[in-house]
Amino acid sequence: MPRISAGLLMYRRRSSRLEVLLVHPGGPYWARKDRGVWSIPKGGVDDDEELLDAARREFEEETGVVPRGPFQVLGTFKTRGGKTVYIWAFEGDCDISKCRSSTFEMEWPPHSGKRVTYPEVDRAEFFDLDEARRKINAQQRPLLDSLQGRLPD
Repeated sequence: MPRISAGLLMYRRRSSRLEVLLVHPGGPYWARKDRGVWSIPKGGVDDDEELLDAARREFEEETGVVPRGPFQVLGTFKTRGGKTVYIWAFEGDCDISKCRSSTFEMEWPPHSGKRVTYPEVDRAEFFDLDEARRKINAQQRPLLDSLQGRLPD
């Protein structure tokens, strides 16, 4: 069975500049990493769940923001692990200081027996497209180009 994820890329215009919302993964493995680790909010699709419904649910789980359409198909990409990810774009805005993510639990430090809870996403931020290209995971960069090509200047 193919592994599938879905996500949403929120964009806004500020002073005639296009900006996108990206999220930084939470947890100790990502704490000191910045460049190339930010992502479009996305996640797994549940059985019998529509792709866009999953994308909307994951966006809300990772940011605490309820996404409002209309939604535009942006494209797909494959992760290094072989997962296919479907992405939609929508215009919106939010106060990033109020973004809140769902959490996960893991053993930390490794082999310590201690369980620690971390947010799935430890921060969200709007970036202009040049900075977003530097911050985002390389496999997702083409989606920024797709967004830019679909929007009027």
